[in-house]
Amino acid sequence: MTSLEKDFKRGHTYRQWIFALIANCIIFTYGMECGWISPTTKILQSDQSPVDEVVSVNVISWIASSMSLSAILGVSFYIFVLDNYGRKLGLILIAIPQVISWTIRLCYSTTITLIISRVLAGLSAGGCFIVVPTYVKEISQDDIRGILGTFVALLQMSGVLFMYIIGAFLNYYTVIMITLAIAIVVTFLVLKAPESPAFLVKQKKYDEATQTVAYLRGLDNDDKIVKHLVDSMTNEDNLCKSMPNVSFASILRKTSWRRGLFLIITIFSFHAMNGAYVIATYASQVLVSTGVKFKISPEIQTFSFPIFMVIGTLALASCVEKCGRKSLLFASFLIAALSMGVISLLIILQGLGWSIPAWLPVLAIISTVTIYGAGISAIPYIVMTEMFSFQIRAKVMGIVITLVWALTAFVVTTYTPLTNYIGPYAPFLFYTLINFLGAVFTFVYIPETRAKSEEEIEAILENRQNVLKSQT
Repeated sequence: MTSLEKDFKRGHTYRQWIFALIANCIIFTYGMECGWISPTTKILQSDQSPVDEVVSVNVISWIASSMSLSAILGVSFYIFVLDNYGRKLGLILIAIPQVISWTIRLCYSTTITLIISRVLAGLSAGGCFIVVPTYVKEISQDDIRGILGTFVALLQMSGVLFMYIIGAFLNYYTVIMITLAIAIVVTFLVLKAPESPAFLVKQKKYDEATQTVAYLRGLDNDDKIVKHLVDSMTNEDNLCKSMPNVSFASILRKTSWRRGLFLIITIFSFHAMNGAYVIATYASQVLVSTGVKFKISPEIQTFSFPIFMVIGTLALASCVEKCGRKSLLFASFLIAALSMGVISLLIILQGLGWSIPAWLPVLAIISTVTIYGAGISAIPYIVMTEMFSFQIRAKVMGIVITLVWALTAFVVTTYTPLTNYIGPYAPFLFYTLINFLGAVFTFVYIPETRAKSEEEIEAILENRQNVLKSQT
């Protein structure tokens, strides 16, 4: 086996990098969609609005939240496509609605068609974090899988940044044409991607699976490494098929699964309502709401937000295996709570007539989005994959991602009403409380999962006292 492990370095990996990047280009266009509302709000509320009317803040909030609401429906659909028709078709069915969504905005802009286009974008968004990571994992070899896995966060934030930049300097229709062109190119690139070898094995297409593995690794079809990998996939598939189907009721009946599900649902609730997604969606409006007069326009100031999210994600990749999941998540929630508290305090003081340095609210917001990228965005997903076995992981993921989109829609929808009817400080007081509760819950209840086997984690979850002992 030792010689086989040495042989794994043979061949090349550049095709794996290329197709992982192509798959994650879908995440890039999704990131552009996430960032679109921020620079567009000012245009829609101006006298030169492309919809021939000044759009109210309430309608803006519905346009913004419609994507998250429809994403809830997309989750189940893409899980079904992923399992029954393949990862490649899943990628294609994410890319096509993105193209249609931007085409609608280019051809006919009204408040109704904007909402319809965002609903289509949301349906595809429901599959982004299910299909893309699964595809990348299954085409990647072990020694680069972790690096390629970071593409999701990096490409999403890069898409947000790119939208902020072109939205600040280009007109409404030019932005849409550029985004549509990118979405079309991505769709054609996805058509060239190979099917996942693991899905081909699942369909008993062993020859195609062998050819795909050889192609991705730059080896001959009859190479012993290729044969070993296909045999491993076959054995894993046979093991999965030999196990009984797990229902939601059976998850609730087993103590460790039930407690694990409760912990994950709770921590993802804090994750979804953390407030960072609202900042990314309404970045310019958030800066304006602080009441500070900027020498540089808020649209340009917001460029720093996704940049620091990327920096936070890179920092996480460098230390998550050294520091552990629990301590990083606890610190992330606590720092986010402090930052959100500072933002709300600054808004209150500004309203009372205090003079606030222009850099202070920007620093507080940057701190919030950086710590989101450095912990809150990714660690709950890591904990979830480590806490549950492959037998129930997909089902739990479907439940959790549906919940995340529902709660994301809630916080995006409520931002404007809270701002209008209570005050611009109100949403950030709410996010402060959510992050503080997330820190307390993590410290008290979430077990450390780093360097623990599934059996060890299951044993911890079986006994309430063991959960508390695992904190020390």
